[in-house]
Amino acid sequence: DVLIFMMHTNIFEFSRMHEVMKTTYIHDDKQRSYCGVINIYNFLADSFRYNRINDLGYMIGRVFVNKDNHYFIEGKREIGMLFNNFSSSVMTKESARQIVESSVLYTINFDLLTPPYDQVKEVTVFEMQASLENMKLRTGKRLGFRFQADHEEFRQ
Repeated sequence: DVLIFMMHTNIFEFSRMHEVMKTTYIHDDKQRSYCGVINIYNFLADSFRYNRINDLGYMIGRVFVNKDNHYFIEGKREIGMLFNNFSSSVMTKESARQIVESSVLYTINFDLLTPPYDQVKEVTVFEMQASLENMKLRTGKRLGFRFQADHEEFRQ
C-alpha cells in the first residue's frame, strides 16, 4: 500500500447541512467553518511501480483544519470515528502522528476487491499491449531447482 496525503490549495466551507455547522463551536465564530483540506488516498504500491495509470486509489479520509488549527476528519471506519470533535481537536505533531498511524492501520485491513466481471470482460488491443509492455520484467528465482546449464557455469 501507498498512502498519499494531498493538501488542496484552496479553502473550503462545510455545507450548511453538515453536522459541524450545527455546533456551538461554529455558531460562536462563523470563520471557524472555513478549512484547508488534506485528502488521504490509499493506492497499491504496484500501481506506481508498474505504472498502471488506470488503477484506482481510494479516499480513506479528509482532514479539515481551520484558522484556529482545530481539525475534523471525515473518513472510513476508525479514522472518521476517532477524530470527529472539531471544537476540542487541535492539530499538533502528536495528533498528526495519530492520524497517520490510524490511516496505516486502516489500510492494513483494506482488502483488494476484484472488479465485477462485466466491468473487465472487454479490453482494447491498446490496453492489452500496454499491460503486456509493463510486464516485461526479468526474474531470476528458480524455486531451488538447478539445471544442467547452471551446473556447467560453476565448472568454468
